[in-house]
Amino acid sequence: MTTTCALVSVVDDDESVRESLPHLLRELGYAVRAFSSAEEFLASGWVDETSCLILDAFLQGMSGPELMQQLIGAGMAVPIVFLTAHVDEDFRSRLLREGAVECLFKPFSEQDLIAALHAALRVRRLN
Repeated sequence: MTTTCALVSVVDDDESVRESLPHLLRELGYAVRAFSSAEEFLASGWVDETSCLILDAFLQGMSGPELMQQLIGAGMAVPIVFLTAHVDEDFRSRLLREGAVECLFKPFSEQDLIAALHAALRVRRLN
């Protein structure tokens, strides 16, 4: 499974996010895969191809932070941008300390998303 441009994987249990966010990302020129759970993403075969993971912090089943820790533990350097509707600066700071590139609070602006995505892709190139 190879892509010709950066692959952004979106993991969010909100169907509207899984539909609207990939649409925007494709308009920006990215290849996109969307998943409804961390488990679905892990089983997909796209983990190694993913250049950036846009991840809901609060998922059913395995949470976003749990997925991040599992990827880090497996030695997979996938840059992560978290999304959350739960505005909590302490939580955001913890995610950043533990390895996330960014944590955006919903609703976020298109400009904030693009900036976070570019930062994540810079991290990916450095690894």
